[in-house]
Amino acid sequence: MPAAGLPLDVMAAVLGGAFLHAGWNVVLKAGSDKHLETALLLAGGVVLALMLLPFLRHPALACYPALAFSAVLHVAYFFLLMKAYQTGEMAVLYPLMRGLPPLVLALLGVFFGEALAPARWLGVALISLGVLSLALARAHAPHGPARLFALLNIAVIALYTLNDGIGARLSGAPFAYTLAMFLATGVLFLAGTAFWRGRELALLPPRRFAIGLAAAASSIGSYGLALWAMTQAPIAAIAALRETAILFGMVLARLVIGERLGPARLMAGALILGGAIILRLF
Repeated sequence: MPAAGLPLDVMAAVLGGAFLHAGWNVVLKAGSDKHLETALLLAGGVVLALMLLPFLRHPALACYPALAFSAVLHVAYFFLLMKAYQTGEMAVLYPLMRGLPPLVLALLGVFFGEALAPARWLGVALISLGVLSLALARAHAPHGPARLFALLNIAVIALYTLNDGIGARLSGAPFAYTLAMFLATGVLFLAGTAFWRGRELALLPPRRFAIGLAAAASSIGSYGLALWAMTQAPIAAIAALRETAILFGMVLARLVIGERLGPARLMAGALILGGAIILRLF
């Protein structure tokens, strides 16, 4: 990888994906039933994958083990996410789960031939610190089952990010890999949902399915851009830069639902922005 900062096209792709990531998370946060909202998103992902995959170059066979492992990891991710939110505050748990994986990936990169330069370490650390500070600034840290589910999900997020970064490189077709992953994940997740809550899912109004389709398009676009970027730059740096979604989410929350941006949030935003600038320049 080049010693200079991240290429502008890579930076633009990841930041664009981060904005999309913030958008679909706002949709999920607005829903009253996180299980059904997740099912709708993944159902939309299945529909989009079936529509688009026939027109794309198929991923290389070498990536299929990574695809299968990714589907299992993503089902685990959504399950742990729902369980955490059932017993703890999203405002605390979400930044906690998103802030630590880039640091874990930076450490793992040493063993996978992607050791970061000192400046990039600083950029990753600033972004992670900024994201984590949003959780630490809350009055009550997560405890009990919520903390356990969040800690387990940190490991799952780091694993699927590393797995998919490698899988996307092996595939030779990062966007087709993303669609195939969403298809496999959606089939697994929806099979379980159909068994436990199929009647409730079937009775949802068509408007909810349309929202799920839009959220799926944002999620697929976000992750597809990130995986493409991981074929161009170190996985840990891209994973950290992707967490600027928190920054976009704060702005959207302020503009769309009127959430107040207090000093703690503004300081966190400054740390995240500083880390992103460092990754661009060095």
